[in-house]
Amino acid sequence: MYKIPAKTVFLGKNLIYVPECHSTSSLLKEWLHEKELPEGTLVITDCQTSGRGQRGNTWESEPGKNLTFSFLLRPAFLEARDQFDLNMAISVGIASALNKMLDEAALVKWPNDIMIEDKKVCGILIENSILGTTLSDVTIGIGLNVNQASFGIATAGSLSQFSGTSLNLDEVLNEVVAEIERCYQMLGNGQARQIREQYIDRLYWHRQPHIFETNGAPFVGMISGIDSEGRLCIQSENGIRRFLAKEVQYKS
Repeated sequence: MYKIPAKTVFLGKNLIYVPECHSTSSLLKEWLHEKELPEGTLVITDCQTSGRGQRGNTWESEPGKNLTFSFLLRPAFLEARDQFDLNMAISVGIASALNKMLDEAALVKWPNDIMIEDKKVCGILIENSILGTTLSDVTIGIGLNVNQASFGIATAGSLSQFSGTSLNLDEVLNEVVAEIERCYQMLGNGQARQIREQYIDRLYWHRQPHIFETNGAPFVGMISGIDSEGRLCIQSENGIRRFLAKEVQYKS
């Protein structure tokens, strides 16, 4: 069982624990169709059997070792055209929380994978609903590797691998949701520019020459930032190239 986070104003104050479910994001969306839920409602499980990641990927997590949860936001203050601002706020919040807990720097691999030393430790799934020109119900799914010791893919890692010790899941949850709420409130208070600056400062491979690939063709470039639509900007020998999700791959 998980405790209601002590450091938040609203996020997680309505905390629903289920020992096992197919997907916390899917479950939260099902409940939204059945009843009224307050903003900040958080659904968490020890075992997610069909976790969903970005762009149709799956999220695998060893039961009882990691944090798998989803929560509800209602950012009516945010225009639909600015929805990437929410992505940045959630990403910055998680990275900030991990930076507080670990000596290692947590970075954001665009658009919203959280990386530590080239290992992915956290995935984020944001699903927006739009009412008129603004966002309404938004479900955010988080998969955070905390105490898992081994993974089926070489690019995955966990917090305990970097801290050298097992971490208390409740304490990690408390820190993460507190930082997410702080960044979300900054966004609501008109501080989108500050969030954007922090996001760019934390970008993985930012201003470092690397090899990328688009449409099967590799090219050397350097991430320079993001544009107003949230597209990744990469400086190449042919000028700045802009990409949407799945249009570019990180190679080496």
